[in-house]
Amino acid sequence: MKAADHAASARANSPDPAEQLAWRRLTARHGDRLRALLEAHGHWPTSREVGEEGVLGAWLVAQHADRQLDVQRLALRLLEQAVEDGTAGQEGPARLAFLRDRLHVNAGLPQRYGTQIQGMSDAGEPILWPVEDPERMDTYRSEVGIPPFAEYVARFLPEKERGQVAPEK
Repeated sequence: MKAADHAASARANSPDPAEQLAWRRLTARHGDRLRALLEAHGHWPTSREVGEEGVLGAWLVAQHADRQLDVQRLALRLLEQAVEDGTAGQEGPARLAFLRDRLHVNAGLPQRYGTQIQGMSDAGEPILWPVEDPERMDTYRSEVGIPPFAEYVARFLPEKERGQVAPEK
């Protein structure tokens, strides 16, 4: 599922409605499969069980289940428990933050960590979905091992523009 997700992800924002539909169908199939696996096992997968690639794949599928909030809620609950139990690995807290923000945005709620953007401004700066506490966003990010917003987005900008991005509030 991880490989198929990665190969098809460019279709998500394609101007071609058929490609967008293909992406939605793929993510729905993957979301259904992830839900079945999580329900059958009753916990978030560990790298010991499925390898780090398998854990990453489960997280990506959960992230992209944007039209299946029940899948995202189940994944969030199980990943929260895994982080609490210490079985989510080093990346667990950051992945939990991304999934939490994604679910909140999909549910129409403000995000905490500023991991989800709506798009880019005409000036080429990322436009965040609403954030619950913009003044504390970088503190929250730091607590889970995510770099400050400006540093994080600078990695995705053309080299000449790096260091010139400030988060929108």
